Amino acid sequence: MPDKQVKSKQRVADHGEVFTAEREVNAMLDLVKGETERIDSRFLEPACGEGAFLKEILRRKLAVVKKQYGKSPYDYERYSVLAVTSIYGVDILEDNAEICRQNLFDIWNKEYTVNAKTQANDQCRETVRFILRKNILCGDALTMLQNDGTPIVFAEWNLVSGDQIKRRDYEFAELLDGHEKQMNIFMLGWEFDEETNAFIPAPIKEYPLTDYRRLSDYE
Repeated sequence: MPDKQVKSKQRVADHGEVFTAEREVNAMLDLVKGETERIDSRFLEPACGEGAFLKEILRRKLAVVKKQYGKSPYDYERYSVLAVTSIYGVDILEDNAEICRQNLFDIWNKEYTVNAKTQANDQCRETVRFILRKNILCGDALTMLQNDGTPIVFAEWNLVSGDQIKRRDYEFAELLDGHEKQMNIFMLGWEFDEETNAFIPAPIKEYPLTDYRRLSDYE
């Protein structure tokens, strides 16, 4: 493709689709360099395209995982999965969302295969594919609806202890609403999150603690 920032003039006209160049991606991410190097720091790209920003964030996170846990295939596997759980994206075009998922998986799988060595396994690979299906969605971040008209719902993943991950699902609209609200008596179940400096609503669904290799047991 001669111009990597544009797929077609028609897509530009219909959707305003112009991809960000790698140089600009890195310059912008360097403004929050410390956060890009925190394994569990969450990032959301509301118009992710094929994942230009998210790919670089994942590369940076995996470099930290390798530096800190590269000597232990077991620890590398757990924390590389945790890095993937922290990356979210929305795009209005299904082909972009699918390419983004595949790009992120390919980056993770290449590093995982090298660093986990003989412990690399397909069960963990399926877990990462499952997480990416939940984290990279096709929809409109402005209307906060998926392309099928249902609300955008994101899963929050927390590595609680050992191999156990806690999953909670939240509506995207309510998460954004929490940044604009002051606590009142009608916000039962909401909590103030110091990391995001916002109120977090009660989850619409909560799952039992699950071994990270078995997350796909709960669709």
